[in-house]
Amino acid sequence: MSGKRYVIGDIHGACKALLECFEKASFDRDHDLLVCLGDVVDGWPEVKEAFDELLKVKNLIYLLGNHDLWALDWFLNRKAPAIWTEQGGNATMSSYHGDVPESHISLLSGARLYYVLENKLFVHGGFDPARAIEDQDEQVFLWDRHLVYQALRNNSGSENVHITQYDKVFVGHTPTINFGATAPMTAGEVILMDTGAGWPGGVLTLMNIDTMDYVSSSPVDELYREYKGRG
Repeated sequence: MSGKRYVIGDIHGACKALLECFEKASFDRDHDLLVCLGDVVDGWPEVKEAFDELLKVKNLIYLLGNHDLWALDWFLNRKAPAIWTEQGGNATMSSYHGDVPESHISLLSGARLYYVLENKLFVHGGFDPARAIEDQDEQVFLWDRHLVYQALRNNSGSENVHITQYDKVFVGHTPTINFGATAPMTAGEVILMDTGAGWPGGVLTLMNIDTMDYVSSSPVDELYREYKGRG
């Protein structure tokens, strides 16, 4: 692979934001690497379109998110519990009009729980730094927020306190808009990449993992002004 290397936060059905980020970064689908931190589903109306675009990326590393797991259960078993439908699942189901391409099912079925590249860790939710990563379970990787909050507490001032063995830890799942930010947040070695694309006022962010430069979309609710299912 001869291209650049990128990581992207939670997309949540915002294909327009994904395409805007690709354009701003001059992303090369044939040569660049993209690590997707999961949760492409649930939220805005273009889940299917977002997956279609990601599948055009030849060097794609896809990590499973908690919303992805719910969506996969619907893909395979047509299970649609209220906890999912009330958190964006209805938008995911509507985007497919009943038919889910096999390639989308395969992408989620084969998604990784974490990915390590040159001592940089990528994970949707988090993990327990006190335990060997290979001994941890799916629940932690998909849902954990303790790592993020510990990193934020330990770096509340000008500190640069590392709490893991990794040089960088890129996480999604915990939106930076919860802390009043629409840009990635860095706390020690932990980088929060979910910049709220799933919510009104949030944006989608694509970051070069080597230079740490990033581009962000327009506010996603502005891209979907006519959509009444969110916000």
